[in-house]
Amino acid sequence: MIDINQLKKEAQAIGLCLDDTQLEMFNRFAAMLVETNRQFNLTAIKTPQEVVTKHFVDSLTVFTAADISGGSKVIDIGTGAGFPGIPMLIYDSSLELTMLDSTGKKLDFVRNALSELGIDAQVIHGRAEELGRGDLRERFDFAVSRAVASLNALCEYCLPFVRTGGMFIALKGSKADDELAVSGTAIKTLGGKLVGSKQIALADKQTRNLVKIEKSSVTPPKYPRPSAQIFKKPL
Repeated sequence: MIDINQLKKEAQAIGLCLDDTQLEMFNRFAAMLVETNRQFNLTAIKTPQEVVTKHFVDSLTVFTAADISGGSKVIDIGTGAGFPGIPMLIYDSSLELTMLDSTGKKLDFVRNALSELGIDAQVIHGRAEELGRGDLRERFDFAVSRAVASLNALCEYCLPFVRTGGMFIALKGSKADDELAVSGTAIKTLGGKLVGSKQIALADKQTRNLVKIEKSSVTPPKYPRPSAQIFKKPL
């Protein structure tokens, strides 16, 4: 299905070593993704080569941003078809991972993929702005997201899940600096502190930016607001 050597080489380029078992799991996951995508639109990225770079290696870059070690409690917000969560679990199956999305059909695929690959995660169907006010609030060491929302909106969705001292890592594209320029108020208001933005060039020559926001204080109880307010009146 995928070029195993391509995946191994691109992972090495970002400082990660994948063993034969992991490479085979990625190959199986790619086959499931491509097959399901023929029946249901999981992702616009469809060719095996693109899947390797734009889904698998892109997701794995999160390990270069922070020490996300075995046993870390991680929530993947807006996981969609399982990114970055499933690649993270393939790389380190000891993570305590929660995968959250509001689209049930995509989560059906995620549950099936986890089962077929023999890895385990908590999969939750719901909206971040609602669940961030409940039992999951400030329970996680790390929140990660590749969601397409702007950074100031993502902060309101994600930071409420992170414990004080933890970190939110946003996987963003080439316009990360522009988004950061208008996100300072949101970061501070929600109890965060920008600690850096790491830039990585992957094999597709596109720039990826890992925005790292430390949770320095408790998020005020009024956040997150309903989604309509988040977008109508961004912080």
